[in-house]
Amino acid sequence: MPKRIVQGIVTSDKMSKTRRVELARLTKHPTYKKYVRSKTVCYAHDENNESSVGDRVEIIESEPLSRLKRWRLVKVVSKSTEVDLATLRAVRKGETPTLATDGEAG
Repeated sequence: MPKRIVQGIVTSDKMSKTRRVELARLTKHPTYKKYVRSKTVCYAHDENNESSVGDRVEIIESEPLSRLKRWRLVKVVSKSTEVDLATLRAVRKGETPTLATDGEAG
């Protein structure tokens, strides 16, 4: 049986060599006949850490790699175009950008 290849969006890249990928779909509610958004979460192996949050990626089914990982990253289809506005403003002013910690209000 051929392995499935699907496209999804990376929602977390906090783990080393692992990406959390969401696969969104629309399903029709059996009673109300309304289309409902649902998602499937897959954990994919990214050997070179080449993807980041917001990227659209293509993943393929594989043998179990760990407790949760059952997919491998094939390629990054499109990079994310999201920009962190606080960092951008700090760079324009010539300041060094600072990251807010949990204790700071900001």
